Amino acid sequence: MTHEKRRWIADLDGDAEQRRQIETELAELKERAGVLERELAAMAPPSGRFTGYYTAYFATTGFMLGMFGACTSLLFNIVGVLLLPATDEPRHPLRLIQVYLTFPLGERALHIDGGLALAVGCCLYLATGMILGMFFHLFLTRYTASAGFVKRMLIVTALSLAVWLVNFYGILSWLQPLLFHGRWIVDMIPPWVAAATHLVFGWTMVLVYPWGLYVPYQAEPVKE
Repeated sequence: MTHEKRRWIADLDGDAEQRRQIETELAELKERAGVLERELAAMAPPSGRFTGYYTAYFATTGFMLGMFGACTSLLFNIVGVLLLPATDEPRHPLRLIQVYLTFPLGERALHIDGGLALAVGCCLYLATGMILGMFFHLFLTRYTASAGFVKRMLIVTALSLAVWLVNFYGILSWLQPLLFHGRWIVDMIPPWVAAATHLVFGWTMVLVYPWGLYVPYQAEPVKE
């Protein structure tokens, strides 16, 4: 046997021994990893993580997402006013805000044409949407979590119309006259405009719904 052949055989034996060592070490590591995975699965979730329904998180994210719904519904009204046929009455782009301001200011809010009062009115509108968004998101995450997009849209459509009916005809129709001696919101905002405003808000909440989801902690399954 030549010297070159003996060296080649020796190299093969060395490679085979090194492979066996690596395979042995890898098997030991896999066994150790399996033990650690089983221990981790048996442990309680890390503190501060929820495995069930996370009410505080969904309320907080709903409060934030409600701003998007309020912005889109307000923009819908601004554009909608500009698209209406021309009339003898002035069409202020923030007419909706003027009417809503009659709740704290009474009839004089209808003559506010600009300035700080309308800016505050817009802020109040957005704040109301954020509060309403909190309840919408809590409802969506609790009762429509397993529903598809179309079903969720149908449910929110019904919910939005119900909120409109309760707000306008169940509360404001008697509360505003009681406090301010007039019901300008119910009488001056056409029903279809009020309903559409609530629908745009609700549909926006469905579109941004995935942004406010929370995935609970789950231990990784043990691989056998």
